[in-house]
Amino acid sequence: MWCSWPVIPLLLLLSIAPMLAEVVNSMSDCDHFLLEETPPQIPGVLEDGKILNQNRYKPICQTYRNKRRFVTLYDIKNKIPVFSAYKYRGVEGKGRPKKHWKIEPQCDDQAVDTDFRSNGMFDRGHIIPSSYASTENDKRSTFTLTNIVPQAGSFNKGSWSRMESCIRCVMDKYCTNSSGFTEGFVVTGAQPSFSNILNNRVNIPSMLWTAFCCYSTNMEAWIASAHWGNNVPDDAKNKHLSGIYFKNKNIPIFS
Repeated sequence: MWCSWPVIPLLLLLSIAPMLAEVVNSMSDCDHFLLEETPPQIPGVLEDGKILNQNRYKPICQTYRNKRRFVTLYDIKNKIPVFSAYKYRGVEGKGRPKKHWKIEPQCDDQAVDTDFRSNGMFDRGHIIPSSYASTENDKRSTFTLTNIVPQAGSFNKGSWSRMESCIRCVMDKYCTNSSGFTEGFVVTGAQPSFSNILNNRVNIPSMLWTAFCCYSTNMEAWIASAHWGNNVPDDAKNKHLSGIYFKNKNIPIFS
């Protein structure tokens, strides 16, 4: 199977409900959310499926109501996710659940809600968006502080949101497995900045990236895309992000 993830170069808690997530020992403990159970290559962080610094990077099986919903690799130093991964199965119903931010009780060194107060400059930007989640409980599970980063407001609501909607439409149209069900694998992450810190606690990423891959029975081919954007306010109202789509190994299918 040709499709592989891109290498990325580059107490107040009482007011927040616990997520009951599972901080596990290895990405393999929750790898069914990953294409062919294979995590992305993140140089210096995660290579050949091995976490290089297990004291800093914590794999989390994001669990809500006794069910694992997606997986996150969390950076406790920068207090942001390295990435989150999710198996897309289409979306049941519409709408966004009421915001109710959760914590991971097993992860001591994480961001808390007050860390994201930014006078409106930054949103609590989802890594795996609630709009990709299949069920209401899946949607609620994305509202965890280990699945968000400080994201420039107009970027989050503008070009990044438009890209997410576009990719969801592509997956709905093309990502049908051999059983006739929608199935795609999504991984989204953040590249930390060197010294841009929110409230002296949380790293403000310099850029965000995302990729998806699936087999399309309609096209009889594997398809994939990768998109990325600098974490700065959009410079134009209708800005669209750069991206690459592939069919089979090296053949672009969309522009």
